Amino acid sequence: MSIPRFAFGIKGLDEMLSGGLIEGTVSSIIGAYGTGKTNFAQYYIWQGLVLGQNAIYITLEERTARIIGYMENKGWDIGQYLDNGFTIVNLDPSDFNLAINSVKNELPMLIKKIGAHRVVIDPVSLFEDLFHDDATRRREMMRFLESLRDLNCTSLLISEADKTNTFSSKYNLIEYLSDTVIVLRYSRGGVISDTHLAVEVVKMRMSQHSREVKPYEIHQDSVTVYTEATVF
Repeated sequence: MSIPRFAFGIKGLDEMLSGGLIEGTVSSIIGAYGTGKTNFAQYYIWQGLVLGQNAIYITLEERTARIIGYMENKGWDIGQYLDNGFTIVNLDPSDFNLAINSVKNELPMLIKKIGAHRVVIDPVSLFEDLFHDDATRRREMMRFLESLRDLNCTSLLISEADKTNTFSSKYNLIEYLSDTVIVLRYSRGGVISDTHLAVEVVKMRMSQHSREVKPYEIHQDSVTVYTEATVF
């Protein structure tokens, strides 16, 4: 029996994931600035909407209007889905108590209320920032991710990469708690000006996946992963 999967709708990436993210799991995309993490997240949301799946986009960094603008610039008619299957929630991470309460308590209630199939948190790094020590951060993040799995939504967490190690998240934590981990990074050739973007599926529980590093390009209206090409 085949496992239900949630595709990104990104050429090449879904192939690397054997069809997409496994239903009911928590996945993360880790990358440095400029690697297109938010682009990937928005494609994930859009693919769900056109398939008739409800979606929630939690943003801790951008205003709602800017998220809508980014998606409309790709040529997507996002307006037809707003409050009709698609909900954007803007949280202010500077208000510690409000942000913690919203993510831990109100988000699960909202997921249940609208019957969300797909959930994005962008970036989860700012939520992790709210905890002042590693032990509390690990405990609270474990509880939060388990609550997402219990709701049977298929979640995608966007995480900043560590400044000294682009293969790791900011706190070196989310990759251990996630079921699937996708890393976006820069790949430099022999000359410093020869820079490419590369994607790798580092981990995927319960499924086979590509273990190769593949180049990708971001265009205004599409993202393409070149599965036949090699990154040098």
